[in-house]
Amino acid sequence: MKKHKIAWTEATWNPVTGCSKVSPGCEHCYAERMALRLKAMGQEKYRNGFGVTEHEDVLEVPLRWKKGRMVFVCSMSDLFHEEVSEGFREEVFRVICKADQHTFQVLTKRAWELGEVWYPVNAWMGVSVENAKCVYRIDFLRRTGSVVRFVSFEPLLGPVGKLDLKNIGWVIVGGESGPGAREMKAEWVRDIRDQCVEADVPFFFKQWGGVNKKKAGRILDGRVWDQMPGRR
Repeated sequence: MKKHKIAWTEATWNPVTGCSKVSPGCEHCYAERMALRLKAMGQEKYRNGFGVTEHEDVLEVPLRWKKGRMVFVCSMSDLFHEEVSEGFREEVFRVICKADQHTFQVLTKRAWELGEVWYPVNAWMGVSVENAKCVYRIDFLRRTGSVVRFVSFEPLLGPVGKLDLKNIGWVIVGGESGPGAREMKAEWVRDIRDQCVEADVPFFFKQWGGVNKKKAGRILDGRVWDQMPGRR
């Protein structure tokens, strides 16, 4: 299990590493920076840097974790990247089915690859949306048979307009952080928060972001918003 600083999960599992940019939200990718740093440090898993790489040796790692937990799948990649083989992706979901003591969170920008299929009951399927032009990804997500469908508006780079939150079970919002972080305006966050409240969708505000995200914090209108499915 990898220690991490992602507020909305408890562990990360990376059977795939590496990715490529598909939209503006990818511009300052934290995973790319980290992968290149780890390659420079000589870590074998990142011998290909940020090139897409399948890791069969870690496929069954979650089966060894006895205590159930929230597991973010492929925090260093996108499981639905076109260079990930269909067979390997099936193996990942086979492990998810078998490791039913855990809840797995799978997040993608390649929403069109999700398909109109049913996913394991312990797999929460999500899409990333950074601005109004990427809202269409939610429609692809809605077509899946996932028990929990979630949307991550991170990094939120602009207003997203009126959202259709039907059959969406969770929303995350967060600002970009790190070198060159782009601004997230409070009115964009409040608009999404208010739509979630109106639609009775759990809302999780991860961070304001910025160059110093710790200093900026995650307080929105006087409170921490850390709602999740089954937890308000």
